[in-house]
Parts: sequence; structure tokens; C-alpha cells
Amino acid sequence: MSQAAKPDAGLWRPVVAPTRLAFVGARNELSQQSLRRFVSRYGNLPITEAEVVVCLGGDGFMLETLHAVLLSQTPVYGINCGSVGFLMNPLIEDDLPQHLMRTQAAVLHPLRMHAVTQAGLVEEALALNDVFLFRQTRQAAKIQVMVDGRIRLPELVCDGILVSTPAGSTAYNLSAHGPIVPLSADLLPLTPISAFRPRRWRGALLPSSADVEFKILEGDKRPVAAVADFTEVRDVVSVAVSEDRSIGTTVLFDPDQSLSERIIVEQFTV
Repeated sequence: MSQAAKPDAGLWRPVVAPTRLAFVGARNELSQQSLRRFVSRYGNLPITEAEVVVCLGGDGFMLETLHAVLLSQTPVYGINCGSVGFLMNPLIEDDLPQHLMRTQAAVLHPLRMHAVTQAGLVEEALALNDVFLFRQTRQAAKIQVMVDGRIRLPELVCDGILVSTPAGSTAYNLSAHGPIVPLSADLLPLTPISAFRPRRWRGALLPSSADVEFKILEGDKRPVAAVADFTEVRDVVSVAVSEDRSIGTTVLFDPDQSLSERIIVEQFTV
């Protein structure tokens, strides 16, 4: 099974239908309307007291919610009330506790970014989707790529580069023409963003246990920023990325719509 996300990992097997629910909603009108209906019908507990957090919105708000519960490991069930819903389920209101009892679980483990800036500051952040670097000015970035302590690319001239989780491989990674990775593959995509030299390099698939390090070349002339989901660090000189298996969060999906199945379906979408 994938080191980065394991479907049906055994953390979500309720004996009875969960009734202690917390609801959170994005700021768009549909999410807020749905939030009021759900709260009126099922009540609303603080996240710290809930068996399940029900997230109303799109994938962006779902990602925010997953970060909010990352340390508590409370399962999150997403209901699509936004524009993008890869991680979400269709809107249902009737018999929600019974419906939740039949869901399937995927446990996601984040990437940990360790970034050092030109000023010598050290910043750390977690990413459930990806960690990416990008140029801050009109000039292309020059980045050295190391994997497990060995230099694999002495110099990549590009707009940027990213490391993705399997769950995040359908997001920015896919837009940058990186491969979609099934959850069972034990792989992390390493994908360049608009590579200029070496022009034909299309990236690599790394084992999920890999330690990746980027060193910025000519950083004073060609400054680079690093982003881990919602955290951006400017003017970095080095960025280390690895999977953090000590932390996980559980996402719930409707029967026959597991995250593994969705990733497979995405590969046949034209």
C-alpha cells in the first residue's frame, strides 16, 4: 500500500452511526445555506468533541479543514458545495449518520517542508497536496536537485519544481504535466514547472521514503520562493522535503467512490 495514503486503513470502523458531528462551511452562499440546514437538523459540536467533521465547500476549503484537524486525526467527510470537488462527495441531507457509517476511509500522510532563507531563518510546514518552488522574478530559477543525499540534477533551469503526494498528484502536479500516481504505487512525483534546461527532462517518480533537497543557485540574482499548501516562504536558499509518517488525517468517501477509485478514473478523463 502507498506510504502516502492508505485506503481503508482500519482507523474508521464505527460500531454505531456517528451522531457527534461538527459542521464547517466555506464562505460561498451554497455552503452557508447548506451549513444552516445541516446544523438545524443534526446540531453542531466543536471540532475537538466531534466523531466526524463534515466539510461543506470545495477542494480548497477541504484542504484547509484537513490541516485544521491534522493533529487530532478526526475523520473528515466532504460535501461538494464549491467549484472543484475531487475530494468531496455529493450533497445529501437525509440520514447522514447512517450514511457516514457506510463510508470508506483514506489516511493521508503529509509532506514536511524544511526551508532555509537567505536571512538564515528556518521555516517548516506540512503539505497534503504538494511542495513547490517557483521563481520570484522575470528570470528563470536555477535549482540543484538532490535525492537521498546524491546530486541527481546539478542545475535545473526552470520556472519551478514540485514534489507531490499521490493524493495531490491530480492537482498542480497534473497541471504541470506530471503523472497521476495511484495510492498503491509507493511513489512521489517530482515534476519540473516549465523546464528550460535540461529541456527534455520531464521529472521523476521517487519512492515515498525518499529525502529530496533543492539548493538554489544564484539566489541573489534569481530569487526563489517555496510553498507547502498554504505556507509560502520567500527567498529560500535550500528546501528539504520528505514524507512525515508520524502524522495522518482520515478522509471519508461514499461507497464505491474511494480516493483510489477517483484517481484511477481521473487517468481516463479526456
